[in-house]
Order: sequence, then structure tokens, then C-alpha cells
Amino acid sequence: MALRSLDNALPITPERPKKQAKTIISAHKENQSDLAGANDENKAPLPQPDATIDYIPSENLKPFQHPTSKIQGLVGGLESKDWLKVCESLNDVRRFALYHPSLLQPILDKVVLVMVKAMKNPRSALCKTSIMASADMFPSFGENLLDFTSDAFTQLLLQLLLKASQDKKFVCEEADRALLTMVESMAPLSLLHKLRPYVGHANPRIRAKAAVSLSKCVSKMDLKGMEEFGSGSLVQIAVNLLNDKLPEAREAARGIVVSLYEAMTESEEEKLEFWERFCSSNLPAIHAQAMVKLVSTS
Repeated sequence: MALRSLDNALPITPERPKKQAKTIISAHKENQSDLAGANDENKAPLPQPDATIDYIPSENLKPFQHPTSKIQGLVGGLESKDWLKVCESLNDVRRFALYHPSLLQPILDKVVLVMVKAMKNPRSALCKTSIMASADMFPSFGENLLDFTSDAFTQLLLQLLLKASQDKKFVCEEADRALLTMVESMAPLSLLHKLRPYVGHANPRIRAKAAVSLSKCVSKMDLKGMEEFGSGSLVQIAVNLLNDKLPEAREAARGIVVSLYEAMTESEEEKLEFWERFCSSNLPAIHAQAMVKLVSTS
């Protein structure tokens, strides 16, 4: 029997290449993924560390050498998509408010609305710089800020109260300073009307911050101003705040009561009796008694 030719034998299967270590493959895939992420326009870029922002005190800001030409690009800078450019423009707003307010006046409404937008930004540096800008505006423009045809000031006030109520200490403290400057720069009667809705706000922190500002306004008023606003309304606001859950609001309420009592009884001989009659005519008996007790122990 003839032997079978070797040429007809089954082919020898070549040896398969050995697998490389999985760790190497995994690392290679990760590198590919990183490169793809860097070149993929549809993916969000990896977060970069924030640039350093200098918070310039008002006394260190300088006037412009050429303010007329500088004002032309102010709104464009404030509306930039580059947040660093917006911060720079907000500092320019501060310089205009301090040294060239007449140039800022015609666009004040628009500038305030852009500032409000910046305060809503989650980037703390942008928010704080905008708050600082508002603080520099109040002394220069005062009640002119209340004359807007839009609700720009109302939005600004709400944002300041919100920022003063939040947990970020350095933003909160800046907003507190801005609210204090606002109270010091505006006629109390006009500001009281703007603050009044917020002392009944659903958010207790906003309510407390509004109460503090309102109490400071009342402390600046004489009896005529209190009566023009409504002394009965003031004592009713105080009663509601005395029962507030936050001690800051309750302390502000005591300040309102003391200011009102001192102004109303200044020329009265029987001060407590006069005060008791006033409270009884404006409040339920139990609240009137609380008001009398408060001033007699203060």
C-alpha cells in the first residue's frame, strides 16, 4: 500500500500570538479615550482651575484718563461670554460710579440688569465683584436707582437679599455691606416701600435680611416720615417679626419698636400710657400687651 503524499496532509496551524497584559491594553484605551475627549467638540472640556481675581477696595480704584471713549465699550464688556472680561468691566462700572457718574447715568438701567445677571452666576468671583459694584453705585446714584421704568432695582434688591442669605461667607458679608450702604444712601421712606414685601417672604433668611434693612431705615426716620409710611403698619410689621423663627429677624423687630416708641412719645409726658393706647388701637390685645412689655423692659 502506497504511502500518502505529505503534500496532501492537513496544513499546520500557525501559533497564535500571545495576548498582551490587560493592564497595558486598558491603559492604552484610557489614553485613546482622553485624546478623543480632548478632540471631541461635543464633549465638555475638563474643568480648569479658576484664574485669580483681585477684589479691589473702592479707595484703590482710579478715575479714567479718557472716560468718554471708555464708556462706549462698557455694555459690550459686561455682556461678554468671557467671565474674566465681565469682572474687568464690573470694576470699570465701579470706577464710573465713583468718578464719572454722569457718563454712567444714561445707561444705568441696562448696567444694573447686567449686574443682576452676574449676581445669579454660580461663579463666586463674578457674583462678589457685581455686589461690590452695586455698593459703589448706591452713594453716587441713591434714589435715582428707584426711578427706572423697568424693575431693575427690584431685581437688584432681591439678589442682594438672596446673596446675604447664602452660606458662602465672603459673598454673604459683601452683600451685607452693600445692603448697609444702600440704607445709608437712600431716603428711608422710599426704600421702606421697596423692602416691605420682603419682610413677609417665604424664605426665613430673606425675611430676616429684609427686616434688618427695614429696621435701619426706620431708625433714620423722624415721626413725620413714620406717619407718612404708616405708624400702624410699622407696629404690625414689628409684631409679625417678633414671632419669627430667626433671631436676626426678632432683633430687627425690637429695633423697629424702639425707634417707633421713641419718636412717637418724645413730646409726651405719660409715655407708656400713650404707647399703650396707640398699640391697643392698632393691634389685638395680646400683641398690644407684648409691645408695652417690650418698651418697658428695654
